[in-house]
Amino acid sequence: MALLSTTAPLRSELGAALPERPFTLRFWDDSELPSTNGAGGPVFHARSPLAVAHALRAPGQLGLSRAYVSGELAVDELDDVLALLRDWQPPAIDAATHRRLLLAAVRAAGLVRPPRAPEVELRPRGRRHSVGRDARAVRHHYDVSNDFFALFLDRSMTYSCAIFDDFDEPLEVAQERKLETVCRKLALEDAERVLDVGCGWGSFAVHAASRYGAHVVGITLSEPQAQRARARAVAAGVSDRVEIRVMDYRELRDERFDAIASIGMVEHVGQARIDLYAEQLAALLAPGGRLLNHGIARLRAGEAQAGGFSERYVFPDAAPLQLSRVQAALERAGFVTEHVEGYAEHYARTLTHWIERLDANAGEAERLAGAQRMRVWRLYLRAARSGFETGFSSIYQVRCRRG
Repeated sequence: MALLSTTAPLRSELGAALPERPFTLRFWDDSELPSTNGAGGPVFHARSPLAVAHALRAPGQLGLSRAYVSGELAVDELDDVLALLRDWQPPAIDAATHRRLLLAAVRAAGLVRPPRAPEVELRPRGRRHSVGRDARAVRHHYDVSNDFFALFLDRSMTYSCAIFDDFDEPLEVAQERKLETVCRKLALEDAERVLDVGCGWGSFAVHAASRYGAHVVGITLSEPQAQRARARAVAAGVSDRVEIRVMDYRELRDERFDAIASIGMVEHVGQARIDLYAEQLAALLAPGGRLLNHGIARLRAGEAQAGGFSERYVFPDAAPLQLSRVQAALERAGFVTEHVEGYAEHYARTLTHWIERLDANAGEAERLAGAQRMRVWRLYLRAARSGFETGFSSIYQVRCRRG
């Protein structure tokens, strides 16, 4: 019962450290530190002393992420939290204030063993963007469960931006249009050899083979994805024209393609490897060969890249670059840009569909992926949507040809 009477010092120190609070903090003893803006704002519920321990052990986004993912910190409305994080700048916590908060936390909860990071956290090891480290990072995201992703994606299992003619139309229709748009921009012809970089569950490969007679080589770093893609090619009757390999794009050697589709993969390449990426794709195309590069881009120069939440729980090492940086790499590699088109509003709408579908299947999603990953995905999808809605990021399709 001691814990029920000892949160007052912690609330006092937090109130002094955060004099302006557009949110409410609720503690495990049901006491509260109210908002100061009169509007209420989101409510953060520290369910146990471990929530405070996470936040103090790793101050900033990483500690809060650990508390949230572990379930020790609950929030009442994720979209309100994202708006808060976007608009509110917390004050700096100096060393003396941090010490006082630690002492108050000990008084509130007693000595608490430093909590472990959640099971679903990945701390990347090895040289950044090496083949091995990239493989581990990609598998961390995709090797959750094919059935998990099927709960919120469309029937084609397309895990990238749809293209809507009308924002009220079904997701399946918009994803079909996106696949068709890529094929049309690449001007695919019968029997052409096409590379699908980051092929996912094979939606583009199967579409290009079925509708255009293309011979497609799809590559992914996820074996479960490859298995599902191969099965889908068999079901569609195009297994003789679709080959799915588990490999890194840097491992392709001595092959030539008429066209390349890179859909939702360039975000994983990183600043240090973007020139190599462009050079590798150019080397795989004959002169005049076509490339459709489809990827997320950061819009604001100088802002920080991914924070602790995305880096440890969503897309380790992923770093969307500015469109200008990607285009510079492509041009240096000998590509000539012919068409650029942005789809930020379309991706925001796509994410809304995914959010609604995941929420509608929350029980089964948690059974398949676990409670921690479910919390990650619910926040991640909403954060991604917020980025497209607020102008932090966009997504572009760029059609190029090799000079």
